Amino acid sequence: MEIILSTRNPSKAEQIKAVFDNMPIAVRTLADVGIEGEAVEDGATLEENALKKARFAHQPGAWAMADDTGLFIDALGGKPGIYAARWAGEDATTDEITQYVLKQLEGVEDRSATFKTVVALISPTGEQQFFAGEVAGSMRDAPRVKPQPKMPYSPLFVPDGSDKAWAEMTVEEENAISHRGKAFRLVREYLLGQLSG
Repeated sequence: MEIILSTRNPSKAEQIKAVFDNMPIAVRTLADVGIEGEAVEDGATLEENALKKARFAHQPGAWAMADDTGLFIDALGGKPGIYAARWAGEDATTDEITQYVLKQLEGVEDRSATFKTVVALISPTGEQQFFAGEVAGSMRDAPRVKPQPKMPYSPLFVPDGSDKAWAEMTVEEENAISHRGKAFRLVREYLLGQLSG
């Protein structure tokens, strides 16, 4: 089974492909299959944006999937929420977004936050399904390592029960407990059911 993953984010592609390792499921990115451009993420929810991205990659007769992820910081009223990637401005770099969130949290004692991911999956016949995962944690007041490529919050967010931020973990460690790992494992189980059904 081949499935198109609607992303150009190298860190995200590596994490998601790892979930499907040793499975009869080949995950191909937009670049892998020669799809140009990117979806417009102007939805009001994670579900809407994930679906927009999945539709962008979907081709008749093929599976397509995409995720949208939000970071919800309690002390900031749930910001940046679904706007995590664009919070510091449309053209902000990964490092600029990392610094921007630290500035927003200056002097803030309650640093609890939740990462949420929603995956939209579209079947070859156009049926749509959603799968979700989330993880609670807290935001560091300074990074100890560089962020993963295009993952500005990865050196700051420490999931509950761990002493490591995402950027300090291996792909395997992160996938075992992350919001994205949880959501894509649900997708994997569903697809394996389709294959055996």
